Amino acid sequence: MPKLKLGVAVETLRLAAPFRISGHVFDGRDAIIVTLDDGEHVGRGEASGVYYVGDDLGHMLTALDNARDAIEAGPSRDELRSILPAGGARNAVDAALWELESKRLSKPVWALAGLERPRPLLTTFTIGADEPAKMAETARAYGDARSIKIKLTGELDLDIARVKAIRAARPDVWIGVDANRGFSIGDLDALVDAMLAAGVSLIEQPLARGREADLDGYGSPIPLAADESALTLEDVAGLKGRFDVFNIKLDKCGGLTEGLMIAAAARDAGLGVMVGCMVCSSLGIAPGFVLGQFCDLSDLDGPIFLKQDRSPATVYRDGTVWCDDAIWGVGAIA
Repeated sequence: MPKLKLGVAVETLRLAAPFRISGHVFDGRDAIIVTLDDGEHVGRGEASGVYYVGDDLGHMLTALDNARDAIEAGPSRDELRSILPAGGARNAVDAALWELESKRLSKPVWALAGLERPRPLLTTFTIGADEPAKMAETARAYGDARSIKIKLTGELDLDIARVKAIRAARPDVWIGVDANRGFSIGDLDALVDAMLAAGVSLIEQPLARGREADLDGYGSPIPLAADESALTLEDVAGLKGRFDVFNIKLDKCGGLTEGLMIAAAARDAGLGVMVGCMVCSSLGIAPGFVLGQFCDLSDLDGPIFLKQDRSPATVYRDGTVWCDDAIWGVGAIA
């Protein structure tokens, strides 16, 4: 690959309203926008990092600055995995390399990833933690949603009330809950029993990262998904027998290149595969949309929470998400 020019910009992605999860309230997130210019084509990537491992704006900018010479030398995507550690910085550069290759070859990114054609993906629509009645109102407002993910906070009785209220408001939808590390193993039986009664189909990250061994020998009738416990390819082996699903997020693992590797390795390990997202615009969602073509579950609703998304934007219709090539890839304008 010829020598590249690396560009790095910072944008603040503002949310339309505060969004609460266990232990954190978001009103926005600083994101990096990476460009790679070969003199004829420009590839782009967006990332906002992983707040709970300290992968913030300063961390990402420092990582890019330290690796500038190696990035501008024009590495392959595989080589990039040894140049930058997993995290937002690598995700943004990886996405830019995918788009750059897409433009050079006049071939969509999904085709480069080995797909004959992409399809709209059924996606969850997430409800932040709030009072049960307000959360039920949000569930009703998601009129087209066929899948809903509910944020829990570790307050067992209140969380159960939240789920019951949403289930009463939307008896028609698939429901998953995301505890974001809010519970301990002693709470899990009561949580699982209540979720089973409410028709919940997935429980995501009930315990803290580092407490995975607490799940040894635990049998849940509802599949358990690992999120904070599932960062990179190296985490796959440790999840087997403890979790049922690996939630891949590109800001965690460092990009679509490793995300595809995780999807294959997780399946080989007998795990289901889910794709999720951090705070992001449609540019940030687009690589996840490609990964979602290889996954069982998709949680790609990030752009709907923004005050302002990019144009062209991701399309949400009838409970699905669709990312056109014009957002990122061969159809994009440099």
